[in-house]
Amino acid sequence: MPFDIARTRAAYPALTEGFVHFDGAGGTQTAAGVIDAVTDAMRSAVGNRSAANVAGRRSLELVAGARSAVADLLGADPAGVVLGPSATALTYTLARTLGATWRPGDEVVVSRLDHDANVRPWVQAAEAAGATVRWAEVDRHTGELPAAQYADLVSERTRLVAVTAGSNAIGTMPDVSAIAKTAHAVGALVHVDGVHSVPHGPTDLASLGADVLVTSAYKWSGPHLAAMVADPARWAALRPAKLVPSSDAVPDRFEYGTPSFPLLAGVAAAVDHLAGLDPDAVGDRRARLRAGLAAAQAHEEALLDRLLAGLAQRPAITVYGSPARRCPTVSFRVAGMSPGATQEALGSAGFCLSVGDYYAYEYFQLMGLRDSGGAVRASIYHYNTADEVDRLLGELDALADRAGRMAG
Repeated sequence: MPFDIARTRAAYPALTEGFVHFDGAGGTQTAAGVIDAVTDAMRSAVGNRSAANVAGRRSLELVAGARSAVADLLGADPAGVVLGPSATALTYTLARTLGATWRPGDEVVVSRLDHDANVRPWVQAAEAAGATVRWAEVDRHTGELPAAQYADLVSERTRLVAVTAGSNAIGTMPDVSAIAKTAHAVGALVHVDGVHSVPHGPTDLASLGADVLVTSAYKWSGPHLAAMVADPARWAALRPAKLVPSSDAVPDRFEYGTPSFPLLAGVAAAVDHLAGLDPDAVGDRRARLRAGLAAAQAHEEALLDRLLAGLAQRPAITVYGSPARRCPTVSFRVAGMSPGATQEALGSAGFCLSVGDYYAYEYFQLMGLRDSGGAVRASIYHYNTADEVDRLLGELDALADRAGRMAG
């Protein structure tokens, strides 16, 4: 059955403003059910967590509901879901905690494909511990992160391998399971950045081989909160710095301060929204999530193929990377125009796209593009349409023509 794009778009109030959003990698628009859930929670009596009164019990239910929803989304255990303000904040918490156990001579492997939030926390923790950082390199031409190189990068001293499941810059989806297998052979932990991959298809923690995976709800129609998941036994073995009176239970010990209870209601609602993307899907929420995200993935991949084919036909446009497997994300430049000027011109025409290095610092340094403005990023989400892709290509034609005339 074809993906019901009209039904899908109707669930996003912001789309009625008429702008074209190709900036999902920076944050998607919010589903109506999420807005309603957050509003309802804020209208209700909610207090600090306690079983002694209604307001406190509601807070307990909101936390438990968010953990359960994220667990269903990722194929995880609710008791292993750590909630927090952002993927960056959660990764720093884990890096500081693990780094306190590292010693000089230990090794950490990071990649030049990753968002800096899955690089710098580990590099800084390694530096503080006197550990060695090893780098997995990106193929400059294809944008691939070859899994075979990890056989030479990991050793008996490797404590952690950090890798993305989907590049937020050029969409590359590395073979995480193969990388994890190599890491696990020497007893290393595998930390996977799923921020950009989770919105674009079914995710299964075990299949990836991830020991820890982090994701951000605002990249999949939800509020600005994040989650980091692992086996509860793994969390139980770690002792993060924390306030003395705060809970020492797992996963609470990794969560600092009082959470935003209304936003947690939004996290659960966002997962329910994704579970409803395929109206014919049946079964429990996990099953419906897999069906809905698979349907959305097929829709997004068709749009990506359309966009890539169109860009390839335009010699004035340079696309960076050509990985075999990629999330629906493309970085490009228009000849004769700076990325900033391209973004501004497209913005004037009603298109919302990102520009710069999008925190993919190492990749853009490698490509020699960062100091000259990075690139323009078009990131597709399941509410985008074929007509929007065609309109973007048409607008790029007009920009390329204008740049060519000015250069002439």
